[in-house]
Amino acid sequence: MIKKENKLIDLKGANSTMKLGLVLYSVMVVAFILCACVAYAAGDPISTVNKLSDFIFSLIRAIGLILLGLGIMQVGLSLKSHDPSQRDYHIYERDTADDNGLRKERI
Repeated sequence: MIKKENKLIDLKGANSTMKLGLVLYSVMVVAFILCACVAYAAGDPISTVNKLSDFIFSLIRAIGLILLGLGIMQVGLSLKSHDPSQRDYHIYERDTADDNGLRKERI
C-alpha cells in the first residue's frame, strides 16, 4: 500500500517577494469572494443584444473597409512600379514557319 502524506507548502526557501505575492494574491481572492454582488440588467435585454449586434457588425464593416483600402493601395503601388517599356512584344508578333524553322515577323 502506498501511504500518502499531507504536505503543507514549505515557505522556508522562498524569498520575501514571493511571500508578499502569495499574501497579496490570497487577500485578493478572499476580497473578491466576500465582496461579490449581484448585477441586474437595466431595461430591455433585447435592446442590449441589438446594440451589441450593431457594434459587432459596424466593427466588421470597419475592418472590411480598412482591408479594401489596403488592397486598393497595393494595386496602386503595383501599377506605379510597373515599367511599360518592358512590355512583351509577343502580342504584336506572328510565328511563321519556313524551311529553316520558326521565324517571327512583326505585324
